[in-house]
Amino acid sequence: MKPKLLESHSVFPTLDMRRTAAFYEEKLKFRVVEYLDVAEPHVCLYRDSTEIILTQSNGQKVIPNRELYGYGYDAYFITKQQEELEQELIDAGVTIVRSFHHSDYNNKEFVIEDIDGRWIAFGIKQ
Repeated sequence: MKPKLLESHSVFPTLDMRRTAAFYEEKLKFRVVEYLDVAEPHVCLYRDSTEIILTQSNGQKVIPNRELYGYGYDAYFITKQQEELEQELIDAGVTIVRSFHHSDYNNKEFVIEDIDGRWIAFGIKQ
């Protein structure tokens, strides 16, 4: 059976798309492509085979999942090079909220906080 789902892209509403994009570009080394003069303005962020789409929040503050629901990440990106990536982000001054570890659900992962307060995990199932 052919796979029907190929990839996914995270969509992050934000108060200031350019500010958030600058954080991802400078700290996480994403490439930024702006689509601000279209019917639904957005910014695409690219790194390797990962894409994040930033949209305008219409003045609403970003509320991370852990605040809305009591726990949970706002995105989970799959990587086999967690320790190398974590060190790269530490060197860039990114806030690490959970250092590289083995989770109780059998993942090897670490978690950062982005400029809007989102918790983003980087890991893989073992």
